[in-house]
Amino acid sequence: MTKKYSLSKEELDGRVKRAVEYFMSGYGCGQSVVAAFADLYGMDETTALCIGNGFGGGVGKLRMMCGAVSGMVILAGLESGQNSGGGASDGDIASGGRTADGIRAGKADCYRMVQDLLAAFKDENGSIICAELLGIKPKEGDHTPSERNAAYYKARPCAAKVESAARIFADYLISR
Repeated sequence: MTKKYSLSKEELDGRVKRAVEYFMSGYGCGQSVVAAFADLYGMDETTALCIGNGFGGGVGKLRMMCGAVSGMVILAGLESGQNSGGGASDGDIASGGRTADGIRAGKADCYRMVQDLLAAFKDENGSIICAELLGIKPKEGDHTPSERNAAYYKARPCAAKVESAARIFADYLISR
């Protein structure tokens, strides 16, 4: 996918704000981060919200990797994809017309971006693990989303983590 956008700092700041607004309106942390940037990759809001849905609560409420961080990983894949290295080969659909070396180079670029983004989040927040960020342990078999109310927002730093992840991704886009 060729990136055909040029965004100002103000436009990216608006996307960070939008990510927090998604979260505060009831969407999950992963959904919120992905949806705020989805249109840059030709993705509509509904698709973005569906793709990010299972990442809330530290991936399916298992309190593993923070959903906001997972949202950054999804965006990194959209941003870098398999676009680096290699060229068209025999047009094989399975490889997108890329050589094996080109596919590996594309993965390496994506992995580098993911590691940089996650390191920035960890530096800023102390962890990328939901349970550590929230100071809670998962409850076995608990798949019911928490009720969103004033007590929820007061006790959880999730909105700040969504803002942090969106800001880190926006800063990445500015720096590229």
